Amino acid sequence: MTWLKQHRWALAALLAGLLLRLYFILRYADVAGDAQLYGDLATNILKHHIYGFTEGAIRPTLIRLPGYPLFMAACFRVFGIANYTAVLYVQLVLDLVSCWLIGALARRLMGPRAGLCAIWLAALCPFTANYVADPLTESLAIFCAAVAFYSFQRWSSPVRKHNPWIWPIAAALAFAVLLRPDRALLAASIIPAMAWIASQRRSALIQTTIVAVFIILPLSIWTARNHRVFYVFQPLAPKYANDPGEFVSLGFYRWYRTWGIDFKSTSDIYWTWDGSPMSLDDLPPRAFDSSAQRTQTAALFDQYNKATVATPAVDNQFAALATTRIAAHPFRYYVELPIARVANMWLRPRAEMLPAPLDWWRFRDHPAASLWTAAYAALNLAYLTLAAIGLSRWKRLNRSSQPALACALVGFVILRSAMLLTVDNSEPRYTIDCYPVVILLASFAFAKLKAQQRLSSNPS
Repeated sequence: MTWLKQHRWALAALLAGLLLRLYFILRYADVAGDAQLYGDLATNILKHHIYGFTEGAIRPTLIRLPGYPLFMAACFRVFGIANYTAVLYVQLVLDLVSCWLIGALARRLMGPRAGLCAIWLAALCPFTANYVADPLTESLAIFCAAVAFYSFQRWSSPVRKHNPWIWPIAAALAFAVLLRPDRALLAASIIPAMAWIASQRRSALIQTTIVAVFIILPLSIWTARNHRVFYVFQPLAPKYANDPGEFVSLGFYRWYRTWGIDFKSTSDIYWTWDGSPMSLDDLPPRAFDSSAQRTQTAALFDQYNKATVATPAVDNQFAALATTRIAAHPFRYYVELPIARVANMWLRPRAEMLPAPLDWWRFRDHPAASLWTAAYAALNLAYLTLAAIGLSRWKRLNRSSQPALACALVGFVILRSAMLLTVDNSEPRYTIDCYPVVILLASFAFAKLKAQQRLSSNPS
């Protein structure tokens, strides 16, 4: 009873978070696209012991890392083949655990008030909660980040030589790498921080090595499998999700990068290429530098739309058009547009999983929906603003006992944003992995000064 009384507000936050996630599952669950792809891989793992797609016969593949299909296969084994609803409820539980870990970490770093604010901010965050309702990798990536950062903080201040917190760190980082190639950035931010601690504390050197081996081992098995099946060296997954020998429309993707910024363009053009018709009306004015380019682009669209299949002939013409545009505006291509895409992924309304207008800024076309979506954008901006304030307060304390953790947290966000400069298509979900850090730092803005000073002198 004492424990329940002490943590009643934290439990209330988790209850509110549970209701929010149940609402998303019951109202907005979506099993389509990549979700079905992952489900097909999981089903074939269980039924045929083959990591591949069902296309007449089962065809082996390497376009997706095995982490999420294995997670789905485990759910299917327990709850039944193709039981996607069970997958969503397992994700719900893991996401609530993530909320608790973020709150616990904030409490350890900045005191009880920050911990309580963190768990409420995490539990009621609609951006992370929304992904529970979709069988995609995001919820598990958030869970891995929460486990890794919390465990790293516990590991960095050991009370005995053999620190058990290396095992959750190792498991979280290894599984995160197997979810998507870009999730390796979590390890890239934590392993150097562990190595820095190991340089000052010899007992940590072996433990850091163990974590590194845990990460490398499953990737080595995956690499060996790809070499055995496809005779290629592929330690992660290819950028354009293509199996060996498949045609990749490099020309089209390069042309898209000469103008693509927002998520609407990703949905209207990038995703429709090679399978669906494309409309010139979906292109923004920045896609043309002249009327001649507009005419040339229209001719390419007409040629492609006759069969809606990517061919080398059409792709080569897109490549030539891209070369012309890049030569005319190299700074725009190499600097302005990559930065604009990253800014769009951080700042646009995080309503991509909801029935919200992609062109939300056109208030005259759908005023009510645009206003609601703009409120989502304002909420996202509020989280980011609080995170900036919280980071500033944490930095001002000159917390010499936590430099490794601070570098790991901030480094993860910086590395993730830098990686996104190389991404063709803007998708807000590519930054959702950073939200455990955003929420943690945002909670610091509410911490009491006395608690900050007390923990600054005695962080353990």
